[in-house]
Amino acid sequence: MDNAPARKVDALLFDKDGTLFEFSATWDPWAHGVIEELTAGDAALAGRLAEAMHYDLAARRFHPTSPIIAGTNREAAECVATALPGRAIDELEVFLAARASTAPLSAPVPLAPFLDGLAMQGLALGVMTNDAESSALAQLETAGITRWFGFIAGFDSGHGAKPAPDPLLAFARAMQLAPDRVAMVGDSTHDLIAGRAAGMQTIAVLTGTATTAELLPHADVVLDHIGHIPAWLQE
Repeated sequence: MDNAPARKVDALLFDKDGTLFEFSATWDPWAHGVIEELTAGDAALAGRLAEAMHYDLAARRFHPTSPIIAGTNREAAECVATALPGRAIDELEVFLAARASTAPLSAPVPLAPFLDGLAMQGLALGVMTNDAESSALAQLETAGITRWFGFIAGFDSGHGAKPAPDPLLAFARAMQLAPDRVAMVGDSTHDLIAGRAAGMQTIAVLTGTATTAELLPHADVVLDHIGHIPAWLQE
């Protein structure tokens, strides 16, 4: 008789920014470039835009309070527009999505062998991000990891955005799995609140801007980064 313990989950749904890719190493330099491009050398305007984005120009990093960190690309555009009243939100949304597609990517672990190891265990894998779908597809392709994901969705893919559970449930349906057989992996309370609302297990990682204290109330486990997931699966 096989006495091996039952597998904890049958699928992992990953957030992208702050989870598959380290937030600060990827998005802090991206934001600095965006501010420079949008303000064209106007130091006063750059200061106002940085303030609206909750971005520290001197330190070149986001403040943890920034609505851009866990928000959708649309919400980021709305945030930016408050400091650029002459620019249309729709135009800024397209601009930010295009710039996000070319953001410098920094992963916490080598992603190809990590994902291959999970897939070899028979786990279904997906990505759900509040970024635009086009940006997500471009970044995953740049990282060379698209082929491991059976589901890739952004806030604009028609399933909604986190912290609502709808896009997570869309993944469970697509994989033909009960939600409690899926773990949502993310670095923000948006990810984890969505996971809990969907009836999924929740894995928090510390490669975003949130702290253990902020994430723990919403998480089944808090890990330093995604590279610790295989060990957690074996516990």
